[in-house]
Amino acid sequence: MDSLLTLLVFFPAVAAVFGFLVDSKSIKAYGITIVVIEFFISLFLWMSFDATNPGFQFIENVPIIQDFGINYFLGVDGIALFLVVLSTFMTMIAVIGLGPHKNFKNLIISILFLEMTMVGVFVSLDVILFYIFWELSLIPMLYIVGAWGAERRIYAAIKFFLYTFAGSLIMLVGILYMAFLYHEATGVWSFSIPDWHSLVVPFDLQLWLFGAFFLGFAIKVPMFPFHTWLPYAHGQAPTVGSVILAAILLKMGTYGFVRFSLPMFPDASVYFITPIAILSIIMVIYTAMIAYVQEDMKQVVAYSSISHMGIIIIGTFAMNAEGIVGAIFLMLSHGIVSGALFMLVGVIYDRRHTKMMSEFGGLASSMPRFATVYGIMLMASVGLPLTIGFVGEFLALLGFYAISPIMTALAGTGIILGAVYMLRLYKKSFFGEITNEKNRNLPDLNAREITAFVPLVLLVVYLGVYPKPVLDPIDTSVKNMIIQMHDKSITKDAKNLLESANSIKEHK
Repeated sequence: MDSLLTLLVFFPAVAAVFGFLVDSKSIKAYGITIVVIEFFISLFLWMSFDATNPGFQFIENVPIIQDFGINYFLGVDGIALFLVVLSTFMTMIAVIGLGPHKNFKNLIISILFLEMTMVGVFVSLDVILFYIFWELSLIPMLYIVGAWGAERRIYAAIKFFLYTFAGSLIMLVGILYMAFLYHEATGVWSFSIPDWHSLVVPFDLQLWLFGAFFLGFAIKVPMFPFHTWLPYAHGQAPTVGSVILAAILLKMGTYGFVRFSLPMFPDASVYFITPIAILSIIMVIYTAMIAYVQEDMKQVVAYSSISHMGIIIIGTFAMNAEGIVGAIFLMLSHGIVSGALFMLVGVIYDRRHTKMMSEFGGLASSMPRFATVYGIMLMASVGLPLTIGFVGEFLALLGFYAISPIMTALAGTGIILGAVYMLRLYKKSFFGEITNEKNRNLPDLNAREITAFVPLVLLVVYLGVYPKPVLDPIDTSVKNMIIQMHDKSITKDAKNLLESANSIKEHK
């Protein structure tokens, strides 16, 4: 129990090293075994988590460089807990659904190393440790896209790396200056996230530091106008790369906003609400329109991801419990639904080696099970009530309604536009007569694929009907964070906005 988080972080990496010794014929079974064990470790973490405790739990703190306050510092709260579970769950589903690939052993090993970095990001409470895992996550994903992607995979991989690495370097400058400010205020060096949360930063410095962290996180999300790397990465990546990228890696950016930007720079966060909301609305509407004109199924889902991430940003900067809780829940629902949609596109690509909608039509006749699963995930993607997609979108928009009803209405048009382009995709690909004889005898979902999709479908329905087990722990930690933001805010606008949050009133 004392080293549960260490086990959770490094178990996949150790297993990846031993994976080099495993025979190529057995590597798939070995990979599935490792990711299943990792998922059950994360479930044990969830079951052992105290949902009534708003602070960090399962803390491990070992000094590394004491003179500079750099420690091996791990812990989870309600905000990070389910992102850890999402990481292990979607990695497990992606590996189970993985079809044949060249150099299969190297692919499995790369996925296991990538899982280590993703979990490490969400449980790190030392900023240097967080940054190490953040940067390390680029390497296996670069390799996955560049080695197993499509024709333009090298271009897509390099563009992905350069965009995200450039943003990370700017964030590193902000990290180092934040450490300097803490040293100036206290006389000691510390890279502890809880210590930084307690530091009151002057407003003018908050604006600059917010900008440095914002660029690192915004490129990762990706926010408009930094979004252009994502469609290339998704379009060229293998299915497993797209699943992990959409389900987990994009959430590292939105998690950064919640963990760093809001609690460390509450006044700057309030100051920049309007411009960030405008950029988010552009993300929602502009990318939805681009998704509508795409003929490639995978590009539709890719641009859809950017549109949904805009709603997450809107909820995050609502600066109240409803919005932030909704944004975090939407991170989870988007991870599950977008991951499933990319897997579904991968299924049809494996059979026909094309993703163009013009090549299909009438698929519901030849692949009814596939069409059913696709339809359920499509409905969840557009936020149909009683599916997982509705809960997060409703709460995120409800939270921002308190800030600006007009901007909320504009952001809400993304739901309508999402229904338009998703239903267009479904109509062209699944309904009507079979337009291509190559599709008439396509095999439906096999046992391996059904095993991967059934848990996703059950989660989409169950958490859409009863999200309370997930919402309660998140809500407890978010309300505690808002109270801390209120107590350290130094501008009148921030105090008034945070004072008006329901969570503050309920707490008092």
